[in-house]
Amino acid sequence: MNLPDITETFITPALLGCLVILLITLAVGLARALRGPSLADSLTSILLLGTGGVASLFLLALLLSAPALLDVALLLALLAAVAAAATTRRETGND
Repeated sequence: MNLPDITETFITPALLGCLVILLITLAVGLARALRGPSLADSLTSILLLGTGGVASLFLLALLLSAPALLDVALLLALLAAVAAAATTRRETGND
């Protein structure tokens, strides 16, 4: 068995399965962010959405062979960190 056969039969379906699981996780995290009654719930959901989004973009970059998606994933990682810091700062009242 050569490498293209392994890629088509195992790696692509495995990456698609991981992508589906990540998208389900993102949906649950979004529901929790909208429903979360406390700052800890909202902050955890924001971090989950950022991490899951980055992982999803990395998997899509591998599946679609699109290196530009790697740059978008890194930018999303930076934005998620800034959003988490802004949420914490806003809720605690430190200016």
